[in-house]
Amino acid sequence: MRSFSKTDTHTLPPLILHPFSNAGGPSRLLESSRATLMLQGALPGDGGHREELEKKVLEGRFCEIRMLFYVGKDVNRWIEQCLEFAERVPELSGQDLRWQSFARLLIEDTPLPVRNKFSDWGVVDYKALFTRGLGLNAVFVEIPEREALTDDFVRNYYRFADQMFECLSTRAAGAGLAALGCNFELFASGEYSRMLEREWESQAER
Repeated sequence: MRSFSKTDTHTLPPLILHPFSNAGGPSRLLESSRATLMLQGALPGDGGHREELEKKVLEGRFCEIRMLFYVGKDVNRWIEQCLEFAERVPELSGQDLRWQSFARLLIEDTPLPVRNKFSDWGVVDYKALFTRGLGLNAVFVEIPEREALTDDFVRNYYRFADQMFECLSTRAAGAGLAALGCNFELFASGEYSRMLEREWESQAER
């Protein structure tokens, strides 16, 4: 197996995250947070019954499930693209690269420019977004109807998602991509589209 120097650099396909919130998503999340605090006694009640507050909490949690699922779907698509890319690069194709290798690069060995971009976006705990999104994608091919999920699962989905990701990440190891000089860029889908448009316009002017 070939050893790599610090000057070796391999730029992986970019990770592109698509919008995943519907029009009512932010308001449901806000109502859910308020209802949770009211149930915990951290905020004064607004006259609503406990059952009504519980319903708002569950609606917000299901909205979170939907959003995280689509984040995980984007990440899985990116990992598949990276695996295909690595097969075409002689220096990488002989390494023991697996799904876990790319998940670890994204979550544990995140390149500094990607960390900075999350900071610019105001995303504090991006690791939880990815681990839980990937955990949900390990179980669901598509988002199930709300009625297909128990209230207990919806209320505590993050605990289940964390455990599901743990099962995925420990199933195999794979080579470490940071040590192989691999990096990547992060874009929102609209940002990436605008960048491509500028490149096409620049080429057309030549």
